[in-house]
Amino acid sequence: MKYLIGIVRIFVGILFVISGFIKLNDPVGFSFKLEEYFSQGVLDLPVFEPHALTISLVVVIFEVLLGVLLILGHKRKFTLWSLLLMIVFFTFLTFYSAYFNKVTDCGCFGDAIKLTPWESFTKDVVLLVLILLLFYGKKYITPLFRPFVTKMIIAISILACIFYAYFVLNHLPVIDFRPYEIGKNIEEGMGIPEGAPKPIYEYSWKFKVNGEEQIIATNGDYPTVDGEFIGVETEEIQEGYEPPVHDFTIEQNGEDFASSLLQEPKLVMVIAYDLRKSNLEVFEEVKEVTDQALNKGYKVVGMSASGPEQTKALVKQYKLGFEFYFTDQTTLKTVVRSNPGVLVLQKGTIKQKVHYNDLDELEF
Repeated sequence: MKYLIGIVRIFVGILFVISGFIKLNDPVGFSFKLEEYFSQGVLDLPVFEPHALTISLVVVIFEVLLGVLLILGHKRKFTLWSLLLMIVFFTFLTFYSAYFNKVTDCGCFGDAIKLTPWESFTKDVVLLVLILLLFYGKKYITPLFRPFVTKMIIAISILACIFYAYFVLNHLPVIDFRPYEIGKNIEEGMGIPEGAPKPIYEYSWKFKVNGEEQIIATNGDYPTVDGEFIGVETEEIQEGYEPPVHDFTIEQNGEDFASSLLQEPKLVMVIAYDLRKSNLEVFEEVKEVTDQALNKGYKVVGMSASGPEQTKALVKQYKLGFEFYFTDQTTLKTVVRSNPGVLVLQKGTIKQKVHYNDLDELEF
């Protein structure tokens, strides 16, 4: 039992550290996921939406800290109860989300590892069992180091988390797990490779035969039945390949210009997913860098989910030399974790991507 508890202790501790670090690498992205939970009927707590970023930072730093405490064997009672309460809460959350199909990705491992709601629930159940096992064998969880060394490691861990969070919030995630990382081609990301698996559907055909309703299941072919057709229900029983880049459009007046713009040899995108939440003062510097780009032959476009009244007012106020196009807000949030942020592309390939604090790093 002693060796089993030791293995489980290290496994669970490392898993919490890794899970927390991945989310700490992109706390803005995790805050977007929390907003979904708050607003889509899972927790039904819209009052917390404005505080999603703060909550995300507290949760991920605490998650990393619990993993470190468990590995070190420090504050055993506090650590085990905190782990138990956290996993019970998230097990309920993932079950509710999966059963009622509220949030399609739990965000447990950020964009690094995508889990379906049921996969997330299964993962939480396994962790719950392991944590209960740790409770059962808690007497075998002993400190690895002397108190002074343990406290030093904990202090360093907390300071490292705070520093790392501060850095990624004021710049961009150090590791970009999304399909819009530097070097990726957006148009290629929207394609479906030859031989990729296709979705499989099951069709339940309803007929009235001799006055009774009959249901016949097929893989799509209309069945030959001597009766009155009532209707058909379709169920996807196996998902097909989904391109990493989807719902990417660049619209203006109802027309999508994505294909043509992604062929531009020198293109700058200024992305502000919601101008109501943007740091508008930064647009003075945005004007400077985009004017430089325009003078060097770049085509510059703005991309936002805000309405034309807001975008036109912004262009007029800061005398911007480019127009805004409409793009889905979720897509823009995925492209860059900055509001606004700037991308430089060459025929659809992302060459540069910066936070508004790093506009001076752009090279044209």
